[in-house]
Amino acid sequence: MEQSPTVRGRRLCRELKRLREASGLSIEEAARRLDFSKSKLSRIENGRSRVITDDLEDMLDLYDVRSPQREALIQLGRDARRRGWWTKYSDVFTGSYVGLESEAAKIRVNAHLIPGFLQTENYARGIITSTRPMFDTAEVDRRVAARAARREALLRRTDPPEIHVILDESAVRRHVGGTDAMRQQLTDLIEAGKRPNITLQVLPFAAGGHAGVEGEFVVLVFPDPEDAPVAYVEGLMGDVYLESDSELDMFNLAWDHMLERALDPNGSIAFLEELSTNL
Repeated sequence: MEQSPTVRGRRLCRELKRLREASGLSIEEAARRLDFSKSKLSRIENGRSRVITDDLEDMLDLYDVRSPQREALIQLGRDARRRGWWTKYSDVFTGSYVGLESEAAKIRVNAHLIPGFLQTENYARGIITSTRPMFDTAEVDRRVAARAARREALLRRTDPPEIHVILDESAVRRHVGGTDAMRQQLTDLIEAGKRPNITLQVLPFAAGGHAGVEGEFVVLVFPDPEDAPVAYVEGLMGDVYLESDSELDMFNLAWDHMLERALDPNGSIAFLEELSTNL
């Protein structure tokens, strides 16, 4: 499967760090010999900055990387700079999340609102206008279009990911965009939950406190086992990406805890159908 620029970039950064360490060079010494600042090399290795071809070739020279590995890494660098569909909406999707999501094999979502890739247009418009009151109509329209493009790209992929969403009951009880918009959203959710690659489970209020009640999160798993899973947490103050084993263990434990308390998939669909009927 073709990898996204973001996933390819992570792979390149990981390999460059491995090559430096295999060369016996500290990050300070490698930066000095490359005429980089230590922070520049650190940003490259941690995936916070993209590496340009000239710098990549200098690093490969320093680490004494020969063919065919050298050519493969230079091509990987070129591929990492390829434009994905989301670059058309770079003003909306400012982080790397959508690039990661676009190539994930498995997506787990703990949701207190309907996830963006499952939102109908009217629900998306309602949630954007209510959470971003400073946006004018043109900006709202732009973000609704970006969300629709994200939905289309993810759900219409030729190799769609396995998507598992645990919806807090508040996500489906909270009216967004008016009664008609909410009924339409619930109907769309019910249809989505019947897709073979999508599992929806509602975590009811009756379950009480649970491990995901403090906030939404997403865990992305990629098809290549060498590409480490990523836990993603979004907030008003910025996005957080967590990749260490201990951090991922925390999210996986929280997920298992929520699964024990959520309605099963069939019960969740029945719950959504009843809720839609009674709106």
